[in-house]
Amino acid sequence: MGDSSGDDRWTGRPAAKGDDHPDPTGSRDAMQGSRPVPSPIGEPISRFVPRGVVGGVLMGLANLVPGISGGTMLLAVGVYPSFISAIADVTVLRFTTRALVVLATIGGSALLAIGLLAGPTRALVIHQRPLMYSFFIGLTLGGLPLVWRLARPITRSVWIAAAAAFLMMVVMALGSDPAGNAARASTPLLLLSGLAGASAMILPGISGGYLLLLLGQYEPILGAIDELKQGLIGPAGFDPTRVMASMHVVIPVGIGVVLGVVGVSNTLRWLLDRYEKPTLGLLLGLLLGAVVGLYPFQRPVPPGPGFDYHDPATPGSAQPKVPVEHWPVERFTPSAAEASAALASLGLGLLLTVAISRIGARPEETART
Repeated sequence: MGDSSGDDRWTGRPAAKGDDHPDPTGSRDAMQGSRPVPSPIGEPISRFVPRGVVGGVLMGLANLVPGISGGTMLLAVGVYPSFISAIADVTVLRFTTRALVVLATIGGSALLAIGLLAGPTRALVIHQRPLMYSFFIGLTLGGLPLVWRLARPITRSVWIAAAAAFLMMVVMALGSDPAGNAARASTPLLLLSGLAGASAMILPGISGGYLLLLLGQYEPILGAIDELKQGLIGPAGFDPTRVMASMHVVIPVGIGVVLGVVGVSNTLRWLLDRYEKPTLGLLLGLLLGAVVGLYPFQRPVPPGPGFDYHDPATPGSAQPKVPVEHWPVERFTPSAAEASAALASLGLGLLLTVAISRIGARPEETART
């Protein structure tokens, strides 16, 4: 397949002559110039699938960890526009072969990663936080060159949108205290949680798990999902009582997720189609700002006596039954060895993302980078 310069690069459909939606940023005119532009939607499926599999795996792993954005991983690998376009097509009942292949590749890989690697990844994040967070920072930074190339030539609207998005991420990372925001579950709040979680899963730089922590619904939702799983395939077999007990959480959250996915995917594609420059600037700022919330040198601190968050039956116990993943964390100054190991992990993540972004890329694109 040749270069799809005659196609809308965010929808993959032929651009109509005399477009009824003039581009206020001038980016479409730039696309017709001598500099080839990456065409993430128009590339052949054979070139997309390898990156789609890797992107799906990274997205699945990212969704296991509050603070890591699945959308960031897809953006870093270079399959984010294809993912957004495929979701938008399916939600308006346009079941094209390409959309179904894209969703099956990314979604299937993500589910497989969650099922197989949830335990090991969670353990590594809990017990090797500096190395894992440094690795995630490297993965995130590795996606910046791709978004930068898509946004060129850089205009004032790109800078303004990027600065606004970066500032928003800094405020979210530095001005919030997820540990102190536990809230009683209610149907409107659960609906909002599902909407926020799904939206954040699609938006690069924003972690769905992190937003659930801010809303105080991370543990109630995970608990309800586990209750549903135990009711369906638990050791005692099918238990309708446990299944029904989880429905007051699962149903409103599920409705919110559907609304979030449908709304955000279609809105993003509309923005990328009509206001490409500021939207890419927004994505660039979100990607860069995501690093702020991933400060690696943190460690869990055992809760003191009387901490009965997970052991209400024995208040005052000197050894509360609190899983280490729920311990508060504190920042620390790394030793030279710890800093070196973290830097090496960051470099590994950076190199991995750059290598992945070249998988299936056109020769001329690889030569330019």
